[in-house]
Amino acid sequence: MYAIIETSGRQYRVEEGDTLYTLRQNGFNEGDEIAFDRVLLVRNDDGTQIGTPYLDGARVVGSVDEHVRGEKQLIVKFRPRKSYDRVRGHRQWFTKVTVQKIEY
Repeated sequence: MYAIIETSGRQYRVEEGDTLYTLRQNGFNEGDEIAFDRVLLVRNDDGTQIGTPYLDGARVVGSVDEHVRGEKQLIVKFRPRKSYDRVRGHRQWFTKVTVQKIEY
């Protein structure tokens, strides 16, 4: 059984027991339970249910493991023949979520 959920403008395919890295979920601390109610699709033994755009009564429940930062991404700006180059770094915050159950 798997589901496709939407959170923070991105879509994720999840199964029970999966570990998921989403964009930082503010308002949740480590160990808190988090529920995603924007479920787009659920696939189980009975078949596939597709929402328009979301399924009513479906949710994915998980627990917040930790808030972590991703790898450093370098942003390079360069102008040829102008003696201009600039290198900046950025590290994005992510929330590590373990999916416990899919309810539908």
